[in-house]
Amino acid sequence: MFSRDKLATWSPVPLRLIVGLGFIEHGYAKLLKGPEAFASILHALHVPAPHWMAWLTILTELVGGLAVLLGAFVPFVSVPMAGVLFVAMVTVHVQYGFSSIKLLAVTSAGAKFGPPGYECDLLYVSCLLALLPGRVHFHWMEHSFDGSTGNKLQRRCTYPSRRPCMECGRSCRKKCCQ
Repeated sequence: MFSRDKLATWSPVPLRLIVGLGFIEHGYAKLLKGPEAFASILHALHVPAPHWMAWLTILTELVGGLAVLLGAFVPFVSVPMAGVLFVAMVTVHVQYGFSSIKLLAVTSAGAKFGPPGYECDLLYVSCLLALLPGRVHFHWMEHSFDGSTGNKLQRRCTYPSRRPCMECGRSCRKKCCQ
């Protein structure tokens, strides 16, 4: 059906769509409500220079979201995007706990939810990290166990070749490391 290499080529696409469109949507919503409305929220949170920070946040979300969506300049736009997420986590979401879904009640009008925690912020940061090129791969199952006993940890990779293994730094013939 699909080879591992072909799947690995397409695996960033759903992350780019979710993260890119999510950031664009949040930036666009702030822009539609007016930067002044977001600046007043930032002022209430005691963020310094709230008008300047409101515009900086909106531009970060719009431009960063578009860049992630297109797969362009991801290492560069990920830093300010993660910064926006961490500020939101610390100033707003951490006081509500981890969970982003807090079902308060179900009425005839529908479900009523409480304020979101920092779960979604962490998911966005994790997606940004996963989209970075040259990230650490965790193929520990393929490299950690000795084939004779099945449970004994190896100290080094036993698959010799000329390319260094991405997991242990030694030579390896595994396709995941090439």
